Amino acid sequence: MLFQRPWTSLCLLAGSLGQSWGLGLTEHPDVKAIALRTHSLEPPYLDSDMQSRWWDFGGDTIIRTDKYIRLASDKPSRDGWIFSRVPLTATNWEIIVEFKIHGQGNLYGDGFALWLTKQRAVQGPVFGSTDKFEGLGVFFDTYKNNRPGTVFPYVMAMNGDGNTPYDKDNDGKANEVAGCSARGIRNAHIPTKARLTYFADKSLRLDLQYKAEDEWTECFEIPGFKVPPVAYLGFSAETGELSDNHDIITVKTNNLYQHNTGSNAAQQNAGKGGSGASYAKVNSHPEKTSGSWSWFLFKFVLFGLAITGAYVGWTIYRSRQRVRF
Repeated sequence: MLFQRPWTSLCLLAGSLGQSWGLGLTEHPDVKAIALRTHSLEPPYLDSDMQSRWWDFGGDTIIRTDKYIRLASDKPSRDGWIFSRVPLTATNWEIIVEFKIHGQGNLYGDGFALWLTKQRAVQGPVFGSTDKFEGLGVFFDTYKNNRPGTVFPYVMAMNGDGNTPYDKDNDGKANEVAGCSARGIRNAHIPTKARLTYFADKSLRLDLQYKAEDEWTECFEIPGFKVPPVAYLGFSAETGELSDNHDIITVKTNNLYQHNTGSNAAQQNAGKGGSGASYAKVNSHPEKTSGSWSWFLFKFVLFGLAITGAYVGWTIYRSRQRVRF
């Protein structure tokens, strides 16, 4: 079933709650992953009345309920976006996005972006979304404008301050905080994924899957990175004279909690680039020692002996009373 509403805001159905998705830190035995329904997406994307309480979309976005959300099609001058309707306020989180960049031509562009920004649902010139944004932009750039010595497709992060424009003519060279080349991410023969993990005020890390299934390649890790405490999750894409299909297949967002407060391993892994975790204290039950059990058994035996002694004493007393009378 296919839906297209250019320049109109509708909503997308979020992924079901109660599943634990993810890799990296979510595999740690001391970490519990809680899926955030408000920031996840999976087919059929739309609910029964073709709306969702959690997501808006606009521009040239196309939703095919059994397959994908197509932000921009393989046609010239297309751009579209989807944005969460509520901000992502988790202290630490993991976002796993399955996407697909593909097309027929040997020349293609321009790319798509993942956003965590204070602005939301504003169409613009930066991969289909607004310029001079405040927050994080991760750009999957497939067309090389002017970056000598850089292999494309290229993935980079920009920390927007709300005033600095994106350096589009030079493919964001002046704005780049970190990035990597990702040759093979377009028209890949396996599901392509991005895993963005954030550990509050400590690190932001991006891993990519495009070489082999279940094989993750680190793209970048930025120590000390700060995402705005209130930011909207979004995706956008654009084409120019050259074009490609830019599809979002699933979005799986987790809030992670450590449930063993005595372990430091999860914190260390998070800082090194696993998923960020919102560490919540959970009361632990102290282990019963053999000494405490022995003491309980000793008291129980003493109590039994006391009862037995009292009964024997009472029996002897009654026997003597009968002999006397």
